[in-house]
This record gives sequence, C-alpha cells and structure tokens, in this order.
Amino acid sequence: MPDAMAMTLPFDVGADSPAILPLTVRDLVLRFGEATVLDGLSLDLGPTGCTIVLGPNGSGKSLLLKLLHGLLQPTSGRIAWGNHAPSEITARQALVFQKPVLLRRSVAANIDFVLKARGRDPSARRTLLEHVGLAHKANQPARLLSGGEAQRLALARALATEPEVLFLDEPTASLDPASVLAIEKIVGDARARGVRIIFVTHDVSQARRMADDVVFLHGGRVAEHSPATDFFPEPRSAAARDYLDGKIVL
Repeated sequence: MPDAMAMTLPFDVGADSPAILPLTVRDLVLRFGEATVLDGLSLDLGPTGCTIVLGPNGSGKSLLLKLLHGLLQPTSGRIAWGNHAPSEITARQALVFQKPVLLRRSVAANIDFVLKARGRDPSARRTLLEHVGLAHKANQPARLLSGGEAQRLALARALATEPEVLFLDEPTASLDPASVLAIEKIVGDARARGVRIIFVTHDVSQARRMADDVVFLHGGRVAEHSPATDFFPEPRSAAARDYLDGKIVL
C-alpha cells in the first residue's frame, strides 16, 4: 500500500464557510420506548484532534455518533455545532461504519458516485484510490474486496466528501493487524490535514495509539473526558479504571 501519510489529496479539508466546531452537547437524552439509553449526556469537543470514545457494551457509543451525525434525533437535549443547527452541517461530516456500506458497483464507481453528488472534480478519483492503496483495483467489483480493502474504500469515499468531521464507528473490528494499521494510517493522515476525528473503538491498544483525548461513556453518560496523556495512566473514574484493567463494567 502506498504511504498514505505522504499522499496529497486533490482538495483542502472543509468548505469555505464558517467552521462547524467546537461541538457542545448538553443534557442529551435518548429513549427507545421505556428504555433510556443516553441519560443527560453532556460533552464539549474542540476544533482539532482525534477523540476516542470508549466504554462497555451498551454505554451508548454508536448511538452518540448517530445523534451527532443527525441519523437519530434525541428525545431531549441540545447538540450545537459552532453556530450551526445540526441539520445544516450533516453534509460537512462523514461516518464510516464497522461494516462498510458499499455500492454494488466497481471500486471506481463507488468514488465517482460521491464525487458527482458533491460536485467534485472527477479526476480526484485516482488520487483518492492511490491514497488508500486501491488504484490497481479500480475496475474490480467492490463486493470482491477483502474486509480491509472494503474499509479502505469506505474511507476513500468518506474523504471524497471533504469532511470537516469524520466519525468512525469501530472501523477496524475483526480486521487483521496489517489492515488495522493501514486504516489507522489513513485516519492519522486525515487528522494531520485538519479533519476532526471522533472514533469509537473497543481496542484499548488502538485507543492509546490514536487518541488525543478520550471520552469514556458509562450508563449513557460521560463518566470521564480527559487528555489521553492523563486518561490512560490515571483514569479518574472507577468504571474507567475497571475497563482498562479488563474487568466487566456494569
């Protein structure tokens, strides 16, 4: 795979319009019937870096990403992106899921679809595919890609939208170590170019490699939010300490 960190993409990050960050979340509640899955969650994120979201199963990590991206609406509470309403900024974000959602077309056509929809230069396709190491598979059906290749294509398609914020929901789950590092390199390059990364993972080693700051969710709330340099050596909450020690967190 080409050195993603050395690649230059054919466009700048973000649009020529007021920034959508910082992010402010206040008293966010999400209920499904009688079940409260997010319970008064509050959070502040600045304009740069990679935020890793950790927490036990059922703590609300993936649901939080979907709320921030506008795929779900909260039961109550407030999400504020700079001075923009959530409905105004969805097009300036991208979300990559654990299982890539790809068009049943060629690798190239998956990129072309996004470039055309966003009014981007179609010549950007080759650079994007080179950036993720898939230029040699441009004419291959996307369904024939390996798991790691499919996720790299999903990332290239996300980058084709020129996102200011990139949400990642366990993008390396079940991938082999080489694929994990390839994904991390692409994400690290995006971060270095100014894309704000919000990354859900269960992999503590990955979190240590990638995080500038860590949001630890427990019981549908933010139990802890601190710089990675503070969180990993000395987590403040008992739930976070147990999680890092490999204990079951209830």
